[in-house]
Amino acid sequence: MSDVAPSSTATRTPSLAAIYQSARLPLVILFLSAGAWLLVGSIFGLIASLKFHMPSFLASAAWLTYGRVRPAANNAFLYGFCLQAGMGVVIWLISRLGRAPLVQTLPIAVAACFWNLGVTLGVVGILAGDASGFENFDMPGYAAPFLFLSFVIMATFVILTFHWRTIRELYVSQWFLLSALFWFPWIFSTAALLLLVFPVRGMAQAVIAWWYSNNLQVVCLGLIGLGVLFYFIPRLTRQNLRSRPLALIAFWFLMLFGSWGGIPNSASTPAWLPTISSVATILMIIPAIAIGLNIYGTTRLVFPRPYFTESSPAEEGRSEEAPMILNFFSLGLLAFLVFSALNANAAIAEKQWFLPFAADITDFTWFVPAKSFLNTYGFFAMAIFGAVYYIVPTLFPDEKLCPKMVRVHFYLAAAGIIFIFLPFAIGGLIQGFELRNPGIPFASILKHTLHFLRIATLGDLLLLGGHIVFALNITGVVVRSYRARALRAYAEATAAIVPEGAA
Repeated sequence: MSDVAPSSTATRTPSLAAIYQSARLPLVILFLSAGAWLLVGSIFGLIASLKFHMPSFLASAAWLTYGRVRPAANNAFLYGFCLQAGMGVVIWLISRLGRAPLVQTLPIAVAACFWNLGVTLGVVGILAGDASGFENFDMPGYAAPFLFLSFVIMATFVILTFHWRTIRELYVSQWFLLSALFWFPWIFSTAALLLLVFPVRGMAQAVIAWWYSNNLQVVCLGLIGLGVLFYFIPRLTRQNLRSRPLALIAFWFLMLFGSWGGIPNSASTPAWLPTISSVATILMIIPAIAIGLNIYGTTRLVFPRPYFTESSPAEEGRSEEAPMILNFFSLGLLAFLVFSALNANAAIAEKQWFLPFAADITDFTWFVPAKSFLNTYGFFAMAIFGAVYYIVPTLFPDEKLCPKMVRVHFYLAAAGIIFIFLPFAIGGLIQGFELRNPGIPFASILKHTLHFLRIATLGDLLLLGGHIVFALNITGVVVRSYRARALRAYAEATAAIVPEGAA
């Protein structure tokens, strides 16, 4: 379905330039801050990766031990980049699809600053040894209120913007994006209350931590990422979305069954919990198939030269970088489909329903973080990169991205994904088979795994290079635009003091 405004509302809909201008300040804060946290997370991730085969590296610094650097890297990436950049994309899409200027720009910008304060407190607290110890929720308790209140404020004004939209018909992407605005405060507040404020006891802590981590990575990030793909892929390929019913199937299956997964079969819980988790994880293959068929029907595997219809001047004439932007979305879609297939297969293997020989092979191996990386980075981060590259020039119509830097970033990111996912996945399988063999000493298994970890370190280095290029590209657009505006303002101010033509 196209996002073109009906002719009957054309006279009362604001211009795209006015919509983009209303969202400029908060989006600049969100995107630049997200780029900075992406670099911080990448550096910490590289340090953690180096420590596997260089144990003496920064060994004298307690703040930089592996047990602190790795969760700091994960939380800087998830909360500093993923959720922050995701919120920026949600703001732009809700305003763009509803043809409504952003409501109350300044409170959203202030909330974005407080979100970064919360992330800073959380990451510093983790490095200082105050981590909560729960995976993907390592933030200490004093950082949680900043994150929760900041997100609620931003989400509230985004929902008000949606309420005042001039195009009443809903596009598919809006289903996913609006649901994410409600989903994250719910899961975050629940986890904070039951794990940090009024901590539950015993195995309930582990169950809630698994529940939150799965909801954050699979459901919340999935809603935003799929909303992005459902908008940008049809738009960049000059096609209307093939089937709303298929999109509706993907939406409801993700909402109903996505939140039930994440509990491993080896968990020390009542047997019905891992069983329900496995069944829900297997059912998630249905929305993946629906999404794949929908995008296939939309593009028909033919990607024509992208162009931008019904656009502002900032969206025109960008043919040079547009094909590469589409590649980010294509790779993100591929990563989502592969992750869904691997996740469902792992759940089947755990229950020994069809693959009894594969049961317990991948548990407690590097195959698990390989799947998680494919989802959070291969799918979500790549979709967000493409969206940010599309959005930033619309905020500054006088400036353009550097197409060569966009291309370099894509190749570095794609190579980094390959050099991290494949070594982790292959090394995890080998590690799993060797762990099942009582004749192989555990020290030998660790030694064999080390080769794959060294290759993954190269992948971390490639990703860091791509992130530097990404941050420089979008920062360059912002700096050049504001510098030109400052020079024009200075020239206008001094023109009244120094008459034109004066010596």
